[in-house]
Amino acid sequence: MVAAKLPVYIQIHDQIKQEIHEGKWKIGDRLPSERELSETFNVSRMTLRQAIQTLADEGILERKVGSGTYVARKKVQETMLGTTSFSDIVRSQGSVPSSKTLSYFVTKPSSSEMEQLNLAEDTTIIKMERIRYADDVPICFEVASIPYDLISSYDKQEVTKSLYHVLAEKEHKKIGKSAQTISALVASERIADYLDIKKGDAVLRLRQVSYFEDDTPFEYVRSVYVGERFEFYLEK
Repeated sequence: MVAAKLPVYIQIHDQIKQEIHEGKWKIGDRLPSERELSETFNVSRMTLRQAIQTLADEGILERKVGSGTYVARKKVQETMLGTTSFSDIVRSQGSVPSSKTLSYFVTKPSSSEMEQLNLAEDTTIIKMERIRYADDVPICFEVASIPYDLISSYDKQEVTKSLYHVLAEKEHKKIGKSAQTISALVASERIADYLDIKKGDAVLRLRQVSYFEDDTPFEYVRSVYVGERFEFYLEK
């Protein structure tokens, strides 16, 4: 029983959260309208709205303009401390990772790729484009560039399934730090199609250079994440 001394909107917040936990509403379900809920809880719409907004701020509910309020899908969360593979992040949160490779080819590095990976002009890289999934839900689209000499002895399937595992288990390389830059933008038509969202939806763009423990860069990735399905958590 919720203590009566709690503000009314917190009591409503706790009850709705509990009902979601018990399965009354499942991921993707649309909640009743604010008018219906305010009548159910016998409170003003302002009080009800405060409870709903608090749940939305916590990522439990998702408000869609002109559509309603829905139970949000749990976001995949990356703790920004060290370097961890996407597959490991997804597995650690109880989901099943997978990916779809859109392209995989050997090419000359661009000037930015040479700079980020500390490569000479006469070197080559493997460039691959993938859509990454958690429980078959598209989470991000990524373009990864890796020095060709580093993975030339491995086939496409090994590299695209989990590059970090190949490097750690077969090359006995120790993964070190990563340098990350994050920015917000809206989805282009191409990205929206890949990630099953609408053109113009909010997305997060991540640029990351990953290093071995000896500070040698081995991967330069440009990723676009669905804002409502993924979040970054910073630990200091």
